[in-house]
Amino acid sequence: MDTTTPPSGTPSSPAAPPAEPPSASANEDKTVAILSYITLIGFIAAIIMHGSKKTQLGAFHLRQTLGLFLTGLLMIIPLLNILIGICLFILWVMGLITAIKGEMKPIPLLGPLYQKWFGTAFN
Repeated sequence: MDTTTPPSGTPSSPAAPPAEPPSASANEDKTVAILSYITLIGFIAAIIMHGSKKTQLGAFHLRQTLGLFLTGLLMIIPLLNILIGICLFILWVMGLITAIKGEMKPIPLLGPLYQKWFGTAFN
């Protein structure tokens, strides 16, 4: 007497379909966010790109960068300019990294203030 069970007629569950690549709009959102951190010319280009298609991610990082640029004006204070410059560079790198990741994370210390002060800008 054969005690083996016959194979079931149903195939095993199919493999999950491959993940779709990010849509063009998601890449465009990140482009505006990243470009806003790349020099003043990049900031202006990001504003122009954002003007044709407004996104939350783009607006968020444009406000963060605007705040960094305006805070950079404090570098005219002679004794504090090196310290302010180093701090702003670190905050700039942190903002750029969050833009590359596509996150809306404010930069430490000043980011929430920038969002409050410039909340209606770029909407």
